[in-house]
Amino acid sequence: MTGSPLSDAGIFLVNTVFGLYILLVALRFLLQCVRADFYNPISQFLITFTNPPLRILRRFIPGFAGIDWPSLLLMLALQSLELVITGLLGPGQIPALPGLLVLSIAALLKLFIYIFFFAIFIRIIISWVNPGAYNPMTVILHRLTDPLLLPARRLIPPISGLDLSPMVVIIALQLMIILFIKPLTYLGYSLSGYLF
Repeated sequence: MTGSPLSDAGIFLVNTVFGLYILLVALRFLLQCVRADFYNPISQFLITFTNPPLRILRRFIPGFAGIDWPSLLLMLALQSLELVITGLLGPGQIPALPGLLVLSIAALLKLFIYIFFFAIFIRIIISWVNPGAYNPMTVILHRLTDPLLLPARRLIPPISGLDLSPMVVIIALQLMIILFIKPLTYLGYSLSGYLF
């Protein structure tokens, strides 16, 4: 059952604003993990929009073991805040802290999977429409998806020139959502103290 139009509009705006900013931070984090070109225009765009809060966090939380912990903490904090606000606007109840943390982690993991899913899909489309294209977008797409596609390509080499690695990775990503993310989300709901 939905709430009033006003609360539905508020939830939509909160989900949109938080979702877009979390996506920017997630893309920055992933591009750092795959060591994408810092001077790529897309990298520079992400850095410009995500630097203000990260600059503050980095004063207190350093990166460690090659992982940008401030970015992870910012994503977790924003995702948790989004769930709190939408909980207040919707059911009028804040999830219990354990459930809130599990739901936030599940949402972020799902976002990472969808980023890879759509990056692979866009890469496939570009390879059909304009194979061999070289621009900042294709460079980023290759850098982001190669860590998944190259092992799959070694496992299943191209057959008669047909590369099946994208399909294998997409199936594996979907299985991760079904077998890991969905149970984790249900656990978060049960720990939150209420079910949506």
